[in-house]
Amino acid sequence: MGGVEHATPGMVLIMVVITAPLFVFIAKAKRGVPFFVRHIPGIDAINNAVGRAAELERPVSFSTGLTGVGPVLYAVLGVLFHVARRCSIYGSRLIVPQVSSEVMAITEDVIKDAYRVEGKMHEFDPSSVIYLSDEQFAFASGYMGVIQRENVGSAFLFGSFAAESLIMAEAGQQVGAMQVAASVSPEQVPFFITSCDYTLIGEELYAAAAYLTKEPVQLGSLYAQDRAKLAIFALIIMGVAFATVEVFYPELNLPDITDWIMRGWEAFG
Repeated sequence: MGGVEHATPGMVLIMVVITAPLFVFIAKAKRGVPFFVRHIPGIDAINNAVGRAAELERPVSFSTGLTGVGPVLYAVLGVLFHVARRCSIYGSRLIVPQVSSEVMAITEDVIKDAYRVEGKMHEFDPSSVIYLSDEQFAFASGYMGVIQRENVGSAFLFGSFAAESLIMAEAGQQVGAMQVAASVSPEQVPFFITSCDYTLIGEELYAAAAYLTKEPVQLGSLYAQDRAKLAIFALIIMGVAFATVEVFYPELNLPDITDWIMRGWEAFG
């Protein structure tokens, strides 16, 4: 089967069906329509972790790992904003080790906005956003040093991680920090599950910001994406059913859905 090299009417229709709910649910969220988001223990633990660090009078660490500028970072920033707001309320020091200078600039602005929202801009410390190294294991070594020296009370590991994930998580364990991790890398999730108190798995990371902030655009997008997944799943089931029936009952001459989707505009002229 050949690929679709241009926008066919079938592809346009599918895109409209999938994206239309996005605008509908965002508009509803902006009007204040309540949307239920199921409770996820790992997300509920975020507030508990910040509160625990405040009780112990120890700093909070938030690492985005090897995350670059992209969708994963945008999902993580919503959680960082919430954590920074909590730290400003409780008067806890927030430490954000960084591997990328670009991400460092973005995260610093997000933390500033969080302190500004709480009216505590004067308490924001620019030195809390620390650039360590752009080398994977040099960054991990620097992170371990920061965790040990600062004796953090809670550590958040949110974003993209690779082989350094277990090294970083063990550093938090050594100082007795409560750790909450979230990664979209399936191969790293087992390491976080075994070494952290709570772990968000895969797409739960993208739901975390909407769950915590209740921001209309994020909440509406979350609802729309879930329904788009259901629509895609239904299309897959239909395709499998049509193909199965075609194999056992070829005399029925069922319509070829793939051919219809790939049919160009001239067929509808």
